[in-house]
Amino acid sequence: MLDVRRLRLLRELAYRGTIAAVAEALTFTPSAVSQQLAALEREAGVALLERTGRRVALTPAGVTLVRHAEAVLERLEQAAAELAAAKGDLSGTVRIGAFPTATRAILPSALAALARSHPGLDPMVDEVDPAEVAPRLRAGELDVALVHEYDFVPAEPDLALDAVPLLDEPMYLATVRPAGGEGDAATLLTCRDAPWIVSTPGTLCHTMTVRACQAAGFSPRVRHHIDDFATVLAMVAVGQGVALVPELGAADPPDGVTLTALSMRRRTRVAFRRGAGGHPAAVALIAALRSAVR
Repeated sequence: MLDVRRLRLLRELAYRGTIAAVAEALTFTPSAVSQQLAALEREAGVALLERTGRRVALTPAGVTLVRHAEAVLERLEQAAAELAAAKGDLSGTVRIGAFPTATRAILPSALAALARSHPGLDPMVDEVDPAEVAPRLRAGELDVALVHEYDFVPAEPDLALDAVPLLDEPMYLATVRPAGGEGDAATLLTCRDAPWIVSTPGTLCHTMTVRACQAAGFSPRVRHHIDDFATVLAMVAVGQGVALVPELGAADPPDGVTLTALSMRRRTRVAFRRGAGGHPAAVALIAALRSAVR
């Protein structure tokens, strides 16, 4: 019989590529991960791994087993959801991941609604960049997470996760002087010589700005790396640069900031482990989130 915990380790190795990365993500030692994977190979009776330098590649049998592991883990999530529904009493902790603008603009009213409808639930919020959500959901550190994608930065597919749509919002070019031009490319081109304020490298927001400018025919000259959109707008107001901001981040701009609407969009979704979408806590939270953005 194949051990489910070891299947989870193999699945995580398929995503991360190194035993050290799996160990760090799941708080094991590398030697413990290696021992568990070796035990899984003995259970399977075939080689599942082959080393290529510092990385470990899956054999064809390993790839096949990961595919089945995804299905097994999904069914276990479904079973947990059905058992929770059978209890009838909705209580316990629900761990929520959210990016900063959603934490400020969506979660307060959503959590207030959740407390009114399900006072037995104990929500715990962890502010996290969407780029870091998938591994934390897979590891069980989060139950539900708000994630976003942009027109120029589509979501990476993840067979372990599902998501439902929550919010679709426009993007704005924030400047001191009104930006001209017809269409997004022409509008952005008016700022090709300006200094830009962008998010931290490695975040989806940073990638979005760089790709949007490149699509318009130039690379942005970055002056500041700032993640908080309120701070970004404050810097724009004092002439420190221009920036792209989503609607949630553009609320109450300071005096002197001009917001030019663009056709590009940011889409927010609610993500969870595949099979867990029917869990009563997830259903209740999603309903509260949707009430908050109506």
